[in-house]
Amino acid sequence: MKSRQAIYTQIIDKDKLLYDWDVKMRMPLRRLPLTALRTFEVAARRLSFKDAADELCVSTTTVSNQIRQLEKDWKCQLFIRKTRAVVLTDTGRSLSHVLSRAFSDIQVGIEGHITGQNKVVTLAVGPVFGSRWLIPRLSKFRQLYPRIELVLHHSPRITSYEQMETDIAIDWGDGGWSGLDANHLMNVTYSPVVSPSLLKKLNGLEKPADLTHYPIIHQHDRTEWQSWLRLVGCEKLEFSEESIIVDTNVVFQAALDAHGVVLGIFPFIDSEIKSKRLVQPFLVELHPSRSFHILTKPGSRSAPEIDAVCTWIEAESTMNL
Repeated sequence: MKSRQAIYTQIIDKDKLLYDWDVKMRMPLRRLPLTALRTFEVAARRLSFKDAADELCVSTTTVSNQIRQLEKDWKCQLFIRKTRAVVLTDTGRSLSHVLSRAFSDIQVGIEGHITGQNKVVTLAVGPVFGSRWLIPRLSKFRQLYPRIELVLHHSPRITSYEQMETDIAIDWGDGGWSGLDANHLMNVTYSPVVSPSLLKKLNGLEKPADLTHYPIIHQHDRTEWQSWLRLVGCEKLEFSEESIIVDTNVVFQAALDAHGVVLGIFPFIDSEIKSKRLVQPFLVELHPSRSFHILTKPGSRSAPEIDAVCTWIEAESTMNL
């Protein structure tokens, strides 16, 4: 059996080993590699070493080397490297969240307490919401909030916190935004619209069945048109001429240029109806289950400038175009 002294010595040695290991693990955190962390934050946000290099005005090799050094120092993998892309690991994703918030807080602090600059708020919107709803209201926003600089970004569909790259986003859906705060903003309705010239050329539209004689333009796919036809009891109606266009603004322009009948999205197309550039031949409206929501990261509305933008958008959404 070991003597009591030998047992005490073993315990002391083990404690020393644990202490030495803890010190070694903590040492990198005492000397934060801020340049490398900034490089990682950009690469994680862009999911591209090349794009990160372009944003930071350095070489792709520099970006790669800095991230590899982080992985080596911290004994973890931050990215999975693929042939033409990089993907965040769970550790990388967690670190990305921390750094995004940290660098954002630093920027807000510098702007608000040191330089006295205007507050910057980034807002992601889709093409139809941006061009037909937001842009006509921007002058009003600037008058109300001259010290807030609103930077607009194009918004892809967002499904989770990881895809949220701006302070605020306006997205279309019925839920499922994991990790984000989502507040309902506005509903839309669908109803066929057509240019007066095409209506005159093809002798009018008296009933939905007459649509079979008109060129029909779908957006993305045939889903909405099928739902509207079902609503008016013409689900078996077949169109003689059809085309599909992805971009909503291009769809509206095609209608204005008399290329076909489209499902107008109200209220975004109200101005064209009021000016009689387009006609709504049927008053039956399709109410989709999805709607527009305003998305923010948890807690971000505690920043006065972000809350001001959100509150203004929400207030404007309750008014007519």
